[in-house]
Amino acid sequence: MPGLPAVCLRPRDLRRGAVLTLAFLAAVGTAASTGCWDREDPAAAFTARAQGPAPEPPRGTGTADREAVARAAAEAVADGKSGKKAAQEVVSRSGDRWGTVYDQGEYAAFAEGLDGRWTGVGLWARRGAEGRIEVDRVQPAGPAARAGLRPGDRLLSVDGHAVTGLAVTDVIALLRGEAGTPVVLNLSREGADLTETVRREQLRTEPVTVRQLRDGITVIKVASFTRGSGERVKAAVREAPPGGGLMLDLRGNPGGLVAEAVTAASAFLDGGLVATYDVRGEQRALYADPGGDTARPLVALVDGGTMSAAELVTGALQDRGRAVAVGSRTFGKGSVQMPTQLPDGSVAELTVGTYRTPGGRSLDGSGITPDVAAGTGTEDRAAQVLGGLGVGP
Repeated sequence: MPGLPAVCLRPRDLRRGAVLTLAFLAAVGTAASTGCWDREDPAAAFTARAQGPAPEPPRGTGTADREAVARAAAEAVADGKSGKKAAQEVVSRSGDRWGTVYDQGEYAAFAEGLDGRWTGVGLWARRGAEGRIEVDRVQPAGPAARAGLRPGDRLLSVDGHAVTGLAVTDVIALLRGEAGTPVVLNLSREGADLTETVRREQLRTEPVTVRQLRDGITVIKVASFTRGSGERVKAAVREAPPGGGLMLDLRGNPGGLVAEAVTAASAFLDGGLVATYDVRGEQRALYADPGGDTARPLVALVDGGTMSAAELVTGALQDRGRAVAVGSRTFGKGSVQMPTQLPDGSVAELTVGTYRTPGGRSLDGSGITPDVAAGTGTEDRAAQVLGGLGVGP
């Protein structure tokens, strides 16, 4: 198993109905939202994923007792039972909304996802009413897309295993497998049952994309903060046409590695505080690197799918007066999780604290309210804001 990160800021995993992106975490994409601090660098990682159509904002965070979780797992293993299941029962009873337990395979897949790669079929799914598993979106040119899967399709079974009512992590486990192996998906679309056989592939995401709009505006879209994404944001800023404005598009960004988020924020700041966080009452701080572009007008685009590490970046730029946030209120995930390896090799991630923006705001449960509200036509509204800041004719 890969080395454990030391701290995670992760929204509740897929089992609680958050949109699951079977991409990062396990099979096809990734979903829940998370934030992890790499063991090698305690101020490094912060994975997140759990976006989706109108996710329910967090209502508060309990804390599971780490020793009780480990003890339950150890006793279960000694009795020949599932340590993961026993640990998850303790976490569920604790009220720790964001705590979760992964088996070795799930955690290895999660770690793989932090590199922006995974083995699967290239679809994102969500758990709907009555435990229905539905396709949320598909990766362009991926196996699922080539097979004709569409958003809104209902997934009925995977290789003959019914998935309705399953925890999303269990669905992920079914979708995972060796690259090149087939997987049979039974679906329902508009009342008709369909069967598609697709082959799993090693897939990658491009976390940062750049495009140009009129009047010299550069849009930097960050899909997630996987490894290397922070430096790509810096490069995009350096390569943007001089004299133009910048849009940092964090809509639908479920978060990612904290170190990458801090590096991305550094592209627009000249040093200074990015966020503070606590781990069991011990206060710590994250700082931007010096030398970022502090001159060009900047707008951050956000919505309800902007989570965790993406909220950390938005909050820093907003509190530091560096960016105008445009869009709708963000998800509101600001708690810190720390992973613990259990006797059977599974991993429990338990809430240990929260993080705050440079202005001292806790975003957990409240999210970020944009400076300028916008629903549809967010980019047009952002372009107007940039025009007011001197971008364009």
